Amino acid sequence: MLSSILILVIVLALTFDFINGFHDSANAIATSIGTKVLTPLQALTMSAVLNFIGAMINTEVAKTVGSGIIADGVATPEIVAFALIAAIIWNLITWYFAIPSSSSHALIGALIGAALTMRSADLSIVNWVGFLKKIILPLIVSPILGFSLGFVFMLLLTWIFHKATHAKVNHLFKKLQIASAALMSYSHGSNDAQKSMGVITMALLAGGFLKSFDVPWEVKMVCAISMAMGTMLGGWKIIKTMGVNMIKLEPINGFAAETGAALTIETATFLGAPVSTTHIITSSIMGVGACKRLSAVRWSLAKSILVAWVLTIPCSALIATVIAIIARIL
Repeated sequence: MLSSILILVIVLALTFDFINGFHDSANAIATSIGTKVLTPLQALTMSAVLNFIGAMINTEVAKTVGSGIIADGVATPEIVAFALIAAIIWNLITWYFAIPSSSSHALIGALIGAALTMRSADLSIVNWVGFLKKIILPLIVSPILGFSLGFVFMLLLTWIFHKATHAKVNHLFKKLQIASAALMSYSHGSNDAQKSMGVITMALLAGGFLKSFDVPWEVKMVCAISMAMGTMLGGWKIIKTMGVNMIKLEPINGFAAETGAALTIETATFLGAPVSTTHIITSSIMGVGACKRLSAVRWSLAKSILVAWVLTIPCSALIATVIAIIARIL
């Protein structure tokens, strides 16, 4: 029989997954909507289905989140609950201001903040080597790779199709961008949905319901459904920021950005690194824009997004710390 705190953790994790779905749905479909290749309803439906499929395939990222950052036996259901509340709060703040921040790093930062607070700032409970290798290093490298691949793909496509008419290029890439958006949606589900799987499994393990860190199929299923439902609602503010406000996109640009981002995310998923799909697709769009010309990117908007990237882990950790302190006082 699940305890009330474990039920709360599961509800919070699914809420986080749901919010992640509508917060990060822009990652997969913003460029498709921005280029008018797909209608919003078509893009959201496709993204929801492929997010679900991607979420059911892999569990390496879930293992990193659930057992690779906080020492085994430390993350009690209470700590997980505080972390989830903090991550949800940060996601809602950045969604309200239309800033495409990272749900992944919000959760990681919140877990560390809650765990350190509840364990009297015992730094040994955090696997700092794993944190640096699996979180910080990908945090730095993945946007650079996304930017580079977006730039290179755009450069290659420009060279290959430089003699083709604008109408023919648009006609071709309106079809190809549907495929790249589908791959991006699948990649998003295969990496992002696993964060909630990881924390639910972590809580079940801490509560004595599991003997080892193996994600139950039921957990996979409910997390995949939750993210798919969140995706269907859409994150319209962030979609506008990424698909319209950052650079003026055409289908060939959207294809280059989505393909570069999806390959980066799939590489990270294979390595078990919980990267930010937001960071990667945003960087890839910037790379595509920079290939056209540096002035094509609205760097003032890019600067505000960069600030959110830098602040996400410490701010979510701080929010989790405040929540944990209030809970201890009460």
